[in-house]
Amino acid sequence: MPNNNKKTNLKTASQDSLPADAQGRAVENTGSRKIQQQRATDLVKSIMKGQRVALGRAITLIESTRPEHQELACQIIEKCLPHANQSIRIGITGSPGVGKSSFIEYLGAQLLKQGRKVAVLAVDPSSRMSKGSILGDKTRMEKLAISEKAFIRPSPSGQSLGGVARKTREAIVLCEAAGFDTILIETVGVGQSETAVHSMIDFFLLLLLPGAGDELQGIKRGIVEMADLIAVNKSDGERVALAESAKRAYRNALHLLPPKENGCLTKVVTCSAKTGEGIIEIWQLILDYQEVVKKNGFFEKRRKEQARYWLYETIEGNLKRLFFENEAVKEKFSKIEKSVLEGKMSSFQGAETLLKLFLEK
Repeated sequence: MPNNNKKTNLKTASQDSLPADAQGRAVENTGSRKIQQQRATDLVKSIMKGQRVALGRAITLIESTRPEHQELACQIIEKCLPHANQSIRIGITGSPGVGKSSFIEYLGAQLLKQGRKVAVLAVDPSSRMSKGSILGDKTRMEKLAISEKAFIRPSPSGQSLGGVARKTREAIVLCEAAGFDTILIETVGVGQSETAVHSMIDFFLLLLLPGAGDELQGIKRGIVEMADLIAVNKSDGERVALAESAKRAYRNALHLLPPKENGCLTKVVTCSAKTGEGIIEIWQLILDYQEVVKKNGFFEKRRKEQARYWLYETIEGNLKRLFFENEAVKEKFSKIEKSVLEGKMSSFQGAETLLKLFLEK
């Protein structure tokens, strides 16, 4: 009779040919992988149902540096990917004190009334000394946090580029799979983080304070060039006239910048997160922008460019991690670093020596 268990027998024979301890590890690893796959499947099912607890757990996994968590996170992301890319991703930045959280809470509340589901990925500054993070965005967005159709995830920025959480882009994919059609990403402030945020969003909103003088001088030109819309916040009470003056100054400054590839002119408006004045109008400007860039093909082009960017970023990040985890590198690193610091070896020679050690083993 034909052997219907040929594959099983081959597998058993292969395991039986191993030493007893190796056989045990092979069986254990197979069982462990099956458990991991089942965990990933269960979490994805819960995420697809829009369960916020499951979504939070999945994001915790992708933020973890533990290898077993990373493996599970990769499986979850791959399973969620076919259900992603159905949202509008908006980056919101501005210097500390400009009112980003208040603006997001008011905007988010209005979007919920329109039947949208809103996810807020807020990146808080981490202390470089204590590695601590305030993570206060949930307390600053109390009304938004209690809604079942809203999800707020504060993440410590740690040592990642300019304060952008290392896995924010993967978190976007999970939020989209959970049915959130509007993703708001709040950054730490005006700095390098905006470059990274710009590589994962569809629309970039820059919030500024009334008072164009010193504020305009302190803003890097690159941040203004990236902005798709500039809004002067806190335009209320006695500051209305000051906000209008700032709007005119920012508008004049924009004439010095080259035309944008998306075919849209960057507008300057005023708003108040306190009274709500101008915020619904800002949302309409975002929708108008999205309609234009989808028609002219820029939306799809940018999404592809972003995917390419994060492919290279991930490769570079993983290569750096593997380099510093390499035993040969760890053994010689301190000695070579000391030689470089003492001027006995150039930085370039030190790097070359360490790279050769990495490539040899």
